[in-house]
Amino acid sequence: MSASSKKVIIAALLGNSLVAATKFVAAAVTGSSAMLSEGIHSVVDTGNQVLLLYGMKQAQKPPDEEFPFGHGKEVYFWSFVVAILVFALGAGVSIYEGIKHLLAPSVIEDATINYIVLALALLFEGAAWLFAFREFSHSKGKWGYLEAVHRGKDPSVFVVLFEDSAAVLGLLVAFAGIWLSQLTGNPVFDAVASLLIGLLLAATASWLAWETKGLLIGESANRWIVEGVRELASSVDCVEHVNEILTMHMGPDYILVNVSLDFDDRASAEEVERVVAGLDCEIKKNFPRVKRVFIEARSRHD
Repeated sequence: MSASSKKVIIAALLGNSLVAATKFVAAAVTGSSAMLSEGIHSVVDTGNQVLLLYGMKQAQKPPDEEFPFGHGKEVYFWSFVVAILVFALGAGVSIYEGIKHLLAPSVIEDATINYIVLALALLFEGAAWLFAFREFSHSKGKWGYLEAVHRGKDPSVFVVLFEDSAAVLGLLVAFAGIWLSQLTGNPVFDAVASLLIGLLLAATASWLAWETKGLLIGESANRWIVEGVRELASSVDCVEHVNEILTMHMGPDYILVNVSLDFDDRASAEEVERVVAGLDCEIKKNFPRVKRVFIEARSRHD
């Protein structure tokens, strides 16, 4: 797991921790539904960062008899849990608060403290978002942003980026709802802002769950790695045909490769053994994230 991923999560954790309590104080003083939703949002995000850090720590545990391929998928599992929590707690409670205040709206007498808290929150959340965006831009390489999310195998960075993006947008929505409520004297705008924040979180959580699902159940390595392994196997002298190449990410930096080869019938057992050992070394040398290679001899007709 890269050190940059951990830095992104810690930066987001600090940012959310700094503003969560102040949002609840502002909500209690002014009675703003949107501010209460934002406070819940920050608490959920803070807990999520703790879970991601826990998942990263668990993923570093070495292989054992019960988990011979290590614990790398822990980070996938906890990323999926984060998506569920964003949906269930963040979105669910925000939508509930919005509906409750629509049915029984409360007028905001003085929103000064709300504006101060929102400005500070935007400063801290914006700084965390900028840090996450820079790290993601650096790690995505030549891919576009959406393609990098879809093809990426380390969810910790884009999960935080998604959360921070939703947080910044949520703050702007909360600001607009409170301002419109004060401008018009109609508290419905504040309640609608809470509903919009909930829907924003629900959309974010759904996308996060979709992107982490494939990694959790066993997504293959990126196509360029599979084709690279095929090219290496095809270049071996006594290999007649490369039947299939099966890959699976056991973690962001742990790829398992299974290669089925049709060897020349005239090759001796000693030659096959030498080819297998050499190909194993070459694959791991060219693709450092490949940790385990299994090579089976099988006729192409089988």
